[in-house]
Order: sequence, then structure tokens, then C-alpha cells
Amino acid sequence: MELHDYLGILRKRWLSILLITVVAAGAALGLSLATTPRYTASTQLYVSVQGGATSSDLLQGSNYSRQQVTSYTQLVKSPLVLGPAIDELGLDVTPADLATRVSANSPLNTSLINIQVTDVEPAVAAAIADTVATEFSAVIDELETPSDGGVSSVKVSTVRPAAAPQSPSSPNLKLNVALGLLVGLAIGVGVAVLRAVLDTRIRTAQDVAQVTDAAVIATIGFDDDADAHPLIVHSSPQSERAEALRRLRTNLQFLDLADRPRSIVLTSSVPGEGKSTTAINLAITLADAGARVALVDADLRRPSVAKYMGLEGAAGLTTVLIGQADVADVVQPWGVADLHVLTSGMVPPNPSELLGSAAMARLLDELTAQYDHVIIDAPPLLPVTDAAILAKISGGALVIAGAQKIHRDQLRESMGSLETVGARVLGVVVNGQKRAVGDAYSYYHYRSDHSSVSPLPTAGRDEAPAGVQRVDDEAGAARAKHSA
Repeated sequence: MELHDYLGILRKRWLSILLITVVAAGAALGLSLATTPRYTASTQLYVSVQGGATSSDLLQGSNYSRQQVTSYTQLVKSPLVLGPAIDELGLDVTPADLATRVSANSPLNTSLINIQVTDVEPAVAAAIADTVATEFSAVIDELETPSDGGVSSVKVSTVRPAAAPQSPSSPNLKLNVALGLLVGLAIGVGVAVLRAVLDTRIRTAQDVAQVTDAAVIATIGFDDDADAHPLIVHSSPQSERAEALRRLRTNLQFLDLADRPRSIVLTSSVPGEGKSTTAINLAITLADAGARVALVDADLRRPSVAKYMGLEGAAGLTTVLIGQADVADVVQPWGVADLHVLTSGMVPPNPSELLGSAAMARLLDELTAQYDHVIIDAPPLLPVTDAAILAKISGGALVIAGAQKIHRDQLRESMGSLETVGARVLGVVVNGQKRAVGDAYSYYHYRSDHSSVSPLPTAGRDEAPAGVQRVDDEAGAARAKHSA
């Protein structure tokens, strides 16, 4: 992943990152407020060596005291010091317990010893600190007294007595909240990046490019109302999805000028990616442009073209393949353009055998001879092999990739199944891609007044009203010719 990929993740996941950061900061704040405040009192001692009249003696004594304070700091937490302090103050603790609340250190190259004592009561902390300092001085005096009964050469003096602290030393509310923010931000960014790395769903054309070399010839935007209006080209001809389907029609015309496919199989990896509605709308847009189009519902397992277009589905493709009818007997015109629909017919027990039969090959030859375009709605590639069989005997396959509905490995397996049978892959259509506000397609909202456009009917023969206004002059002329 490059820098712009990470920036894209941050832009996409900023809300979750912010939420995790706020939660972490709130948790730090809550824990801080729930923690009992503790106060730390400090006292400072000075260690000196008495005696010596010359400067050399004084220097030696100073060096000696600096060397000794390192050892002395370890004595502060010893029972030898803390036991008498406990007795003096009448505390109900053991020397070991009190040692956890006492600390001592010596600044580098000094003869000073700092003693800190922590307690929930500031006055008690100060009293303990002073008492420990007093007992420590007595212990050092005793330890440094010569065995012959002379005077100790080391003197420990209190230079800064302890005072009751005014504010608690812990918890540090500001520091804890700041750390919570930093930790939450780090966790939020980490989770966002991890989700992006582990999420293999197809969302954009860039995701498709990571799987296959096949070109993405169209991207159809997401629409919450797509299920309610499957024939978007007629129900909402000025919508973004309708424009995307017209671009798909245009791009198909530029695929291969020397060997342009007459029959195209539309399939997908799994059910629910929008292959049937895409096939229907593509057929309608091709017919609107003045072409003779045949739409074949070859999904003999879960046919849906008849339902979407409001046509009779009892007789159709299977009726022709088993020899009970000719194409002309069961094909149904739709709308006012030159679009004819061959529905699936009765669902057979052997769909793969029928679609791979010589009768199906002869039927495709007959349809391609009569029509400019033959659009075939085929089953998904992963559950069954029907689409791969059809793609082999047709002009090529157009694979519909449902955004956020399939994973890269599923699309990779689908493309591999087409490659295995030697089928021609015309390209990939990303269907249902969500677009960010302000992206390159925001200009779609620049439209003529929808009130002047009357949608065509979604079903029926000879039910379209005459004089329907369209923005495509060529399509209008073609429609007028056929209606005449």
C-alpha cells in the first residue's frame, strides 16, 4: 500500500477512528476519576563529612559523602529505618507495606537525598516523610559511629522538611486523558488499516484490477431504490444509473471494431450482483439506439426476466430447445423499440445439458442472424457451469461484479472458470459502487427538468404511449420508425 492508499483509508474510516479515540480518552478520564487520589510529600537531606582542616581533607570528605549517598538511599526503605518510623507514628502497617509507599533517590554528583512518601492523606504523607528522615539520620549516625565510641564523621541534615501537598500526585488527569487520546488514535488507525488489509470485498474498479487484466468497461452507481425500480432506463431515464448503462452500451460498441460480438453473455460470480437487471437495461438501451435486440433469459435455474418485464414466462427458451416451438412462436416484443424477449420457459431438470446442446448453438446462430445484438442473461459462474458453457459458444462474456457483495477470490475464480473453457471475456462491470460526495460523477445532477419526461411502461406488448419525449434524438427517430 502506498501513501495515498493510507490517506484514503483515513478519509473513509475517519468516523470509526474518531469514535475509538473518543472512547479511549473517555475510558482514561473515567478511570482517572474513579481512582482514589494519592498525595506525595517530599523531604530533602544533606549528607556531609565532618572533620578535616585542610582543603585536601575537605575534598576527600566531599567525595566520600557523594559515594556514600548511593548506598544510603537503599537504607531509606529498610526495616531498620521504617520500623522505628511506624512505631513513632503508630501506623497499622508493616515495614514491607510502608516500603511500597516510600522512595528515595540522590541527584547525580550531589550529596543530597530526596525522600518521597505517598499516601491518600496529604498531612499523613508529610508526617511520614519527616519521621522517616529523622529515623534515617539516627540510623546513619549509629552506623557511622566508630567502634571505639567516638563521634560519627557523617552528618545527615534536613535541608527541606516535608509539607502537606496541595494537589494529588496521582492520578494525573491531563496526562492520562492525553495518553488515552494518543492510544485511542493509534488503535483507531491500526484497526482501520487492518480492516482495509483483511477486507477483500470488491468495491471499486481498482479492486477489480488487482484480480484480473480484463478491462472495467462500466461502473454503475449504488441506488437504494434499485430493487423497487429494476428497469431504471425507463422508470428514471435521467438518473445516474441510467446514464451509466448508456455508457456501458457505448463502451461495448468500441470493444473490438474488427470482431465485434453479436451475442453477449451477462453473468456474475454469485447470485444477487444485479446481472439480470443489467442485462435487461442494456438490451433496452441498445434498442433505444435503433438496434434490433434479442434478450434471452438463459438462467434456467432462477429465471427473472419475465417477472421484471411483465411478460409470459411459461413458454420460451426451453420450449424451443426441446423442439416444441420455433423462436418466432415464443419470442415476445417489448415496448416501442425493436426489442424482442425470449423468456426462459419452464425450468428443466437438466439446464446445463440443454444450454450446452447443439440446439442451443443453432438457436444462437439463428438469433445473431436476425438481430444486431443478442443479450443473454446467464446464471452465476460459481454455483453452476451454465454461464461458462454459454460464453464458449457465444461472442463473449460480460462479468457483473457486485460492489461489496463479492470478494476478490470469488471474482478470480469466476474469471478462471471462463479462461478454462477458452471463453472470451469482454470486460467487467462494477455494479452498485457507492460514490463519495463531490467525486467525479457529481455532475450527474446537472439534468433537464424531470417533469417533462414521461417514463415508458415496464411491461407489456403495445402498451407504450405514443409521443414519449426522450433526450436521445437518434433513439427517438428509431423508435418512431419502428412504431410506425
